[in-house]
Amino acid sequence: MLTVDFSRFPLAPGDRVLDLGCGAGRHAFECYRRGAQVVALDQNAEEIREVATWFAAMKEAGEAPEGASAVAMEGDALQLPFPDESFDVVIISEVMEHIPDDKGVLAEMVRVLKPGGRIAVTVPRYGPEKVCWALSDAYHEVEGGHIRIYKADELLDRMQEAGLKPYGTHHAHALHSPYWWLKCAFGVDNDKALPVRAYHKLLVWDIMKKPLATRVAEQALNPLIGKSFVAYATKPHLPVEAASTDASVDAS
Repeated sequence: MLTVDFSRFPLAPGDRVLDLGCGAGRHAFECYRRGAQVVALDQNAEEIREVATWFAAMKEAGEAPEGASAVAMEGDALQLPFPDESFDVVIISEVMEHIPDDKGVLAEMVRVLKPGGRIAVTVPRYGPEKVCWALSDAYHEVEGGHIRIYKADELLDRMQEAGLKPYGTHHAHALHSPYWWLKCAFGVDNDKALPVRAYHKLLVWDIMKKPLATRVAEQALNPLIGKSFVAYATKPHLPVEAASTDASVDAS
């Protein structure tokens, strides 16, 4: 289940991609299938081992084209172990709402992104997330849980302040919002409640079968109750005037 829409976020074979806070690796796997040179980074050692195992299985099964590469590694989003301007593409999906220093994370992403490079940021959407917080304290008051709710304009402003130029937004996963509302209503750790179990079966069926009816329904509902807000941006090239000034300083 992808949150980033690759029709709006084009990826070219050979692009060097950082999936920051990759979790279970869903976006990293898709980038690998598309021929990218992927680095999947997360602070969770167990998840990184699992992602590395899946990368190896994909290679063995021939799912990645010639020239693609993939590596999974542990790392700190606030101290990325990469030189400046290392990546063509950075993806950070459902991560920033967990991190106290979100401005620091944005600064690090901009640092490692090449001029002209592209970045995709996804976070829980304000409205559906507010419902979850209202229904359950346990949903967000847990170690490593959500510490903030972004409004769309707030996130876009922070991206611009970090030096990025947003070029598109959308919402995703409308069918997942009611599921999390049910989870919060019946207890986030209570998977046995009948409404929760029934809705979970519906979501699994939808993900596996991809029926037209639910695809159409989700597209229609995304603007209203989409669970995720997705923003795309580029890192502008250094302006000509600034580049000339830097060259003059270097020459002196």
